[in-house]
Amino acid sequence: MSVADQGVPVGAAVADAMGVDATSSQSRIKAVIGGSIGNLIEWYDWYVYSAFSLYFASVFFPAGDMTAQLLNAAAIFSVGFIVRPIGSWLMGVYADRHGRRNALVVAMAVMGGASLVIALTPSYESIGLLAPVLLVLARIAQGLSVGGEYAAVATYLSEIAGKSKRGFYSSFQYVTLIAGQLLALLVLVGLQFLLTPEQLTEWGWRIPFAIGGIGAFVAFWIQSSLHETESFKNMKKRESLVDTWALMRSHPKELAFVLGMTMGGALGFYVFSNYMQKFLVNTSGFTRETASLIMALAMIVFMVMQPIMGWVSDRIGRKPMFVFYGIGATLMTWPVMNYLQTADSAMGAFLVICGALIVQSTYTSISGLYKAELFPTEIRALGVGLPYALGVAFVGGTAEVVALKLKEMGVETLFYWYVTFFMAIVLMTSILMRDTKKHSRILED
Repeated sequence: MSVADQGVPVGAAVADAMGVDATSSQSRIKAVIGGSIGNLIEWYDWYVYSAFSLYFASVFFPAGDMTAQLLNAAAIFSVGFIVRPIGSWLMGVYADRHGRRNALVVAMAVMGGASLVIALTPSYESIGLLAPVLLVLARIAQGLSVGGEYAAVATYLSEIAGKSKRGFYSSFQYVTLIAGQLLALLVLVGLQFLLTPEQLTEWGWRIPFAIGGIGAFVAFWIQSSLHETESFKNMKKRESLVDTWALMRSHPKELAFVLGMTMGGALGFYVFSNYMQKFLVNTSGFTRETASLIMALAMIVFMVMQPIMGWVSDRIGRKPMFVFYGIGATLMTWPVMNYLQTADSAMGAFLVICGALIVQSTYTSISGLYKAELFPTEIRALGVGLPYALGVAFVGGTAEVVALKLKEMGVETLFYWYVTFFMAIVLMTSILMRDTKKHSRILED
């Protein structure tokens, strides 16, 4: 009997076929694209701040040398991380009670508005202390948004993916996350080519924030048409806030695993992708243009590795990937950073950074999926987002501040051992954890 004979409109049947209700690879790919597009814009907006801080730091913080100005800008960057747990809590509860799609849409609207505020904020010279105050408020809003976005996207992609390809499909969270960072770097390289350093410092740095704000509202429109996941629709009960916290307390081991993996994994990610651009300029001695080009090319390699490693995890499991990452990251951090400290070859720096990012991809490709597979549906978004945001806020997000402060104190190499310590925590956590590929709490295929 046809859908029309059953009284079901053909248009509705087609819509269902393109949503998360469908099980075909084509339908899932469409859902992955829809769920990921906002993630790309979200993280572009987030990383534009870091990519262009070399230019606008003096606009908001005119006093001091380059290290001091970057330290002030990095401190505000860290403020965004500090509020991310609040965003993860708010959006996590919202996503678990009102849907993954709705959480994605709300997070996108907040991010777009904050980016436009930064683009339009006058300089310190024009409005005094109000300039950095507005910058702080905008970064707080972006931190709340990113905190909610991570959990919502990780949960959405994990739930729409079939069991056999869950690692592959879920890896596109970091494909688009890295694409957002890469887009920010490419915009930087393009503006460096089109504008003089003086023009970039005076007004050119505002352009990427305006692009991000407009892009966020386009993504808002796209995500508004997404279908909800089967896991959420099959949930029999929307837990109250009290019951939610009771359920969270009943999963202490899972929360500890997420926190342990995140502290080192996020720290490694921010060191080798985010802070590395500044390290190449402020420590290695490369020009800003050369450092930007090195990182743009390295990030392309990093992005391509995500689905490859996600596919590998579907074959060998999540735990072997994390154990490999823990061993590799613990052993490589000090020699990689020590080499880059005095590197004078752009090609040598590029190859070493690529090696570090390939190791990092064994973590990033499945980090969101691993967290989602640990928790039941009714607290999945909160379970994914809150411990992750705590680990990022207090370790990963403070990477730049710690690194620059130790450099300012004349003991920069201590930072290399600092990173190594948290990588060792990842290794210990990965040895203790169960393989979530075999013990996943995501039941829908």
